[in-house]
Amino acid sequence: MLNENKVSEHYQNTYLLAAITNGLKQLGKTPETVNLEDITAIEEFHIGGRAASKNLLGQLNLTHKNHVLDIGCGIGGTSRFVASHFKSTVSGIDLTSEYIETGRALCSWLDLDGQINLYHGSALSMPFEDKAFDAAYMMHVGMNIENKEQLFSEVNRLLCTNSLFGIYDVMQTGEGNLNFPVPWANSPEISSLASVEQYKETLQATGFEIIAEHNHRELALEFFSEQRAQKAGIKKPPALGLHLIMDESISNKMNNVVESISSGHLAPVELIVRKIKSF
Repeated sequence: MLNENKVSEHYQNTYLLAAITNGLKQLGKTPETVNLEDITAIEEFHIGGRAASKNLLGQLNLTHKNHVLDIGCGIGGTSRFVASHFKSTVSGIDLTSEYIETGRALCSWLDLDGQINLYHGSALSMPFEDKAFDAAYMMHVGMNIENKEQLFSEVNRLLCTNSLFGIYDVMQTGEGNLNFPVPWANSPEISSLASVEQYKETLQATGFEIIAEHNHRELALEFFSEQRAQKAGIKKPPALGLHLIMDESISNKMNNVVESISSGHLAPVELIVRKIKSF
């Protein structure tokens, strides 16, 4: 079983909020003047960025009436998008305490703390009441969770019947070996990839029906190609970006992911499912 403390340590960055504040200063912004678009570059810690978020969340039929669960919320970037774009109330949970502390500060800066609550804790045992949510999503989270049956059973407990659950994870789509490090793990010790079929079988066994499935391999390759083109010839990293969340090995991590996606071993896959019965 994966050690959750080691997973949390992988993402820990003691100076993250200070680094973001300094990046804003370079952009001529302060916590008092920042807006959501100013921090877009650090808001989406998954392949495809904001476009991928819009694509997944647009299928969940979210409105201002919904209470939405963000599983593995990180610093709350997608939670803030849901709250600002769909006007939903959002509760997010993440294993890394510094992500939650940083996310709370950013929500406060943007006057979204009344709409968003971020919690430090495990996705395998969440501090919420049964059927507390109208929808849920997770983006690039399952790769660090070995016991997906327990995870999906817990999501089932928290969702109202007929609620939608969106998943966007890196999944195994073919044979091959993964070179480390990658964004979610520096070694196999905290990586727990699964195939699309394993996800679907586990979801169906825990009370969900599959509504839609999309393999976004081509989107991912296009996304990485565009990123490389944008960085070509630029020697200094931007004031704000995912390099503040990941360490200096970001390029190596991304290259390893691109290699596995290019070879057909991995792909970011989107699953939309509906809770049809309590588990």
